[in-house]
Amino acid sequence: MLDSFHETSFSHDGVTHPVLRAGEGPGVVIIHEIPGITPPVAAFAERVVEAGFHVALPELFGERGRPVSGGYAGAQLARACISREFHVLASRASSPITHWLRGLCRQVHADQGGPGVGALGMCLTGNFALALMVDPVVMAPVLSQPSLPFPLGRERRSAVHLAPEDLTQVQARARAGQPVLGLRFTHDPMCPPERFETLRRELGDGFEGIEIDSSPGNPHDIPRSAHSVLTNDLVDEAGHPTRAALDRTLEFLREQLVAT
Repeated sequence: MLDSFHETSFSHDGVTHPVLRAGEGPGVVIIHEIPGITPPVAAFAERVVEAGFHVALPELFGERGRPVSGGYAGAQLARACISREFHVLASRASSPITHWLRGLCRQVHADQGGPGVGALGMCLTGNFALALMVDPVVMAPVLSQPSLPFPLGRERRSAVHLAPEDLTQVQARARAGQPVLGLRFTHDPMCPPERFETLRRELGDGFEGIEIDSSPGNPHDIPRSAHSVLTNDLVDEAGHPTRAALDRTLEFLREQLVAT
C-alpha cells in the first residue's frame, strides 16, 4: 500500500502534518476521510497517480493503513470533534485546517507547475475542497460526500461549511467559469440532499452534482447505508454507477488541470 509514495512534511502558520507524495504531472491534493488513510483511500490515491497526476496526501488523523472498523471510525470522529483544527458543527465558517491546506495547495503548485492543482475532499473533509477554491491555484475542486457541518437541524442540513465572504469568492469563480464537482449517494444521511440543493442554487451551472441512487430496490443493489463514493463503497466494475463516478472524477481532473 502506497509503495510508490514517499513521506514528507509540510508546515504552515505553525502547523505541521505528514504528507505522502507520488507521481508526475499536475498536482492533486487528496484529503482523506474518517478514520484516516485506510486501504481504500490509499487505493484511490494510487489510482489518481496512475491517471497521470502528482498526488499529495496529507495525513491529518488516524493510523496509516489501518482498515476501517466501527470502533476505529468512532474514535477518530471523536478526536476530530474536539480538535481545534475541525469545527464540525459550523454552518457559516470553514474549519481552521483549511488555511493549512491552502498553503499545501500553493506549495504543490509551485513544485509541479501547470495551470493549477486539484483538491479532493471526502466525508468530514469533503467541503474543504470548496473552501480551498478561494485560492486561485485550486482549479479542480471535488466534493465527495461532503458531511460538514454535521446535519443536525434544518440549517446544518443545507449548509456548506463556508464563511459568507468565502462563499462570495467561490460564487465569483463559478460565474467566471470555474466548475465544482460533487458526489453523493441519494440516501446518505451524512450528506443530505439539501446540501447539494444549496450548491446548485449558489453556484448555478458551475456545480456538477452526481447523485447515485441508493434507495431501497435500486437497480445496482447499493445499500441504503452507502456513504463513501470513491473508496469504501466503490464497486470497481464497468457499468456500475460508482465506477462511473470515479471515471468522471478523473476526467474532471484532466479537463481542469492538463494543459491542451
